[in-house]
Amino acid sequence: MFPDRLLRVVQLLSKLPGVGEKTAQRYALALLVGDEGVPRDLGRALAELRDHVGPCTICGHVAEVGADGEAPVCSICRDSRRDPSILCVVGRVQDLLSIERSGAMRGRYHVLGRLLSPLDGVTREDLPIDRLVERIAASEGVVREVLVATPPSVDGEATALLLSRELGSMGVNVTRIASGVPHGGDLEFADQVTIGRAIEHRRRFG
Repeated sequence: MFPDRLLRVVQLLSKLPGVGEKTAQRYALALLVGDEGVPRDLGRALAELRDHVGPCTICGHVAEVGADGEAPVCSICRDSRRDPSILCVVGRVQDLLSIERSGAMRGRYHVLGRLLSPLDGVTREDLPIDRLVERIAASEGVVREVLVATPPSVDGEATALLLSRELGSMGVNVTRIASGVPHGGDLEFADQVTIGRAIEHRRRFG
């Protein structure tokens, strides 16, 4: 139906989250028949992406790698206007971005990258909890509140409970986002008002 090279592009595009085969076909055909500069520019940008963008070495958000190989530090961690006493723990970068759009969080972040899910083989050892504990300890009392902003799903709640146990003896106030976010939902798809209220009405956890 398609030439092999076009079919290969369709197959690769369909691996992206939320992109089905028909959508992948539309994207591939648009790249083929549209402005010829777009696929070339896109190809170069994608080739450079993994070499020049990586996880922030402090919080796990995405950041630009320095030209001299300097470890990447994101714009949020470099922002001196942020409140260093509040650390918001999220599961994914997408959740961090959703919270940022709400404008309700002026503290800093810690991105886990994934959620606790024993059924999927994701255990405590697969989460960067030790790095989180070390980060809090290294602050020498500056971090006073850890807001657990994992989604209110089964995996999100399990992760929140684990964090509450791990951090309970560190002398920090562990809070949880309020129930304004619907159970079983993802923060990525929640509206800004809902996320803002969930942040503002957070509660003590544990």
